[in-house]
Amino acid sequence: MIRILFFVLLVLCLALGFAWLADRPGELSLIWQGQLIEMSLMRAASILISLFAAVLIVVWLLRTIWLSPHTVTRYFRSRKRDRGYQALSTGLIAAGAGDANLARKLAARTRNLISSDQEPLIHLLEAQTALIEGKYDDARKKFEAMADDPETRELGLRGLYLEAKRLGANEAARQYAERASEKAPHLPWATLATLDHRSQARQWDEAIRLLDQSRAAHVLEKNEADRKKAVLLTARAMERLDADPKSARDDAQAALKLDDRLVPAALVAAKALFREENLRKGASILERMWKLDPHPDIARLYVRARGGDSALDRLKRAKKLESLRSNNAVALATVAEAALDARELALARTKAEAAARLEPRESIFLLLADIEEADTGDEGRIRHWMAQALKSPRDPAWTADGVTSPVWLPVSPVSGRLDAFEWKAPPSQIAAATEDGHLNPAQAIRTHPPVATVPRPVEEPAPERTVEAAPTAERDQTERERVERERAGPEKAISVPDRKEPAASPAKGKDAEEAPDPFFGRPPDDPGVREPAAAERTTTNFRLF
Repeated sequence: MIRILFFVLLVLCLALGFAWLADRPGELSLIWQGQLIEMSLMRAASILISLFAAVLIVVWLLRTIWLSPHTVTRYFRSRKRDRGYQALSTGLIAAGAGDANLARKLAARTRNLISSDQEPLIHLLEAQTALIEGKYDDARKKFEAMADDPETRELGLRGLYLEAKRLGANEAARQYAERASEKAPHLPWATLATLDHRSQARQWDEAIRLLDQSRAAHVLEKNEADRKKAVLLTARAMERLDADPKSARDDAQAALKLDDRLVPAALVAAKALFREENLRKGASILERMWKLDPHPDIARLYVRARGGDSALDRLKRAKKLESLRSNNAVALATVAEAALDARELALARTKAEAAARLEPRESIFLLLADIEEADTGDEGRIRHWMAQALKSPRDPAWTADGVTSPVWLPVSPVSGRLDAFEWKAPPSQIAAATEDGHLNPAQAIRTHPPVATVPRPVEEPAPERTVEAAPTAERDQTERERVERERAGPEKAISVPDRKEPAASPAKGKDAEEAPDPFFGRPPDDPGVREPAAAERTTTNFRLF
């Protein structure tokens, strides 16, 4: 662009000069070797400029002829270099695609066309080709040569780091990552790898300092850096909780400021405050976290915040949690557990069944089995809930890299990755197979068997009311009818008792047939809770729900 402007400016100046001469005509006389030469001033200027242009053209031609060998050599060298770069580019593409044969051929062609000193990417192509072919020793040698070259140091260190991780040489991988972070602190992979290694060694102070340096250098995004620092602060607070609750509280609260949804930080902060006898503030932290994320660990710590509380006090605290997040399966299960401890079995059963309807999981059905054992002690009903627990999805747990942990951990024990644990269902969980292809909590509770009668011997039993006094044919007929009712469907199995009952009035039998089965719980005319006849009260003792 500058050359074009210069050329236009030169032409304009010449035009102005000729125009100026044309406005001022004159004659030019020249005596040279006794001859008089006369011409106009305009002609003299034109001849002079033409001679100057001719001299320039002659000089350019002579220079071109003189430099032509070098020009031809440079042309062929440039063409060869272009072919080499084309082979290098195609070879890198082939290596990335996993074509080892093509990558090896293009690597050899590139080395013939381009010198490795001139283009360091040839080492990268050869190293990638060796990795594809499984020649890991050759690839490692290439990466070591690249690590010694200042121009390709970071690339070589990354290759050596990945090879060390593949071989499981964690110490060597740590050294390569630290070298890369020292030489190039702007590399995210080196910073994260060094951070993971220091976290595995539980060097929380050094890890936090390294993270602060990376945040200042804008290596990591703000949200990612805040999350990782919150995890590191929580890990340090967990270590300081027993020896220094105050420092643990400060670290946990700082972590909550960076990430207000980090449940382990809220748990550590609340535990530290409880140890400082600051029950109200610790409960406030748990309540605030409960509103954001109703977690079972939060409920467990909140209900048992004070060691001297009675079972009724714990039930009150569980009900308060339910008021903060109503219609929640975790809250309902928490109230059911507290009610079971307080021996309020009706409330426990109601809340547990509501939780099973919202979120049918293994722990909820196991809780129903515990409630059944405390309420009726009926082995059949307990086994029913246990069978439902076996078919139900597993409960969420702290999961990372395919393993679960009963408590949250800052670093994965498998991969050593920081902040790897998540609260979710274990990945190995398989959906339970049922007749309908899925678990139906309403069907599970509707098919709940009635309470079995437990006869108790008395001093003078009434022969006409005992099962033993009945004829054998009558007992067989009763047993066949019971089996047919169970095969007919769950409604009939629930509405008809398994024992022989005295004849009821027609009106009462009609009302019993018209009463619908409940979705949860037991109907008032459930045979499992039916009052025995007056004549039977002296011979049989029934256990109620």
